[in-house]
Amino acid sequence: MSSLKQHTDTELFDLIKEGNAIAFAEIYDRYWALLYRHAYRLIKDQDLAQDVVQEVFVNLWDKINTIDLQFSISSYLYTAVRNKVLNLIQRDKVKNNYIESFANFVASSEAITDYRLRERLLKEKIEKEVAALPSKMRQVFEMSRIQNMSHKQIAEELNLSDKTVKKQMSNAIKILRLKLGGFLILSILLKLL
Repeated sequence: MSSLKQHTDTELFDLIKEGNAIAFAEIYDRYWALLYRHAYRLIKDQDLAQDVVQEVFVNLWDKINTIDLQFSISSYLYTAVRNKVLNLIQRDKVKNNYIESFANFVASSEAITDYRLRERLLKEKIEKEVAALPSKMRQVFEMSRIQNMSHKQIAEELNLSDKTVKKQMSNAIKILRLKLGGFLILSILLKLL
């Protein structure tokens, strides 16, 4: 085993290609700490740096017969660590963009849903209170606010005086204002209907 410590990286690489696990352990011992520091400098996370280096060594062992060293084993290992870190950063960037986009979608859809729910509840309350008006008053109110008819048109259609229509509308608005709780709600009512 001590004889492997004297071997060059190239000799160890050739032995690893032959399946020599002791030669692999020697390369691992020589480079693990250096590669870890390199990875840590790039990503500033101890656990991720360890994972990156571990994955590089696993890939080295698994793909040893397909690796064609053009320079040195150290160059190969440093490049592999750098590429793994860059892939990690890219994946995190994509993941963070997706999470941010999804969070924005959820926030906006919650606001829209909340608004629509409140709008629907308010509309139901308004419809209930309008339905509770006396029949003639309700008819005048609906013709005015839903059918957008003028007081004069309503008076002609119902054979009422213009003054009676105005009085019915005034009374309807007073009742709805009391039932619905204030002028603000009534303003919304007039816009919704």
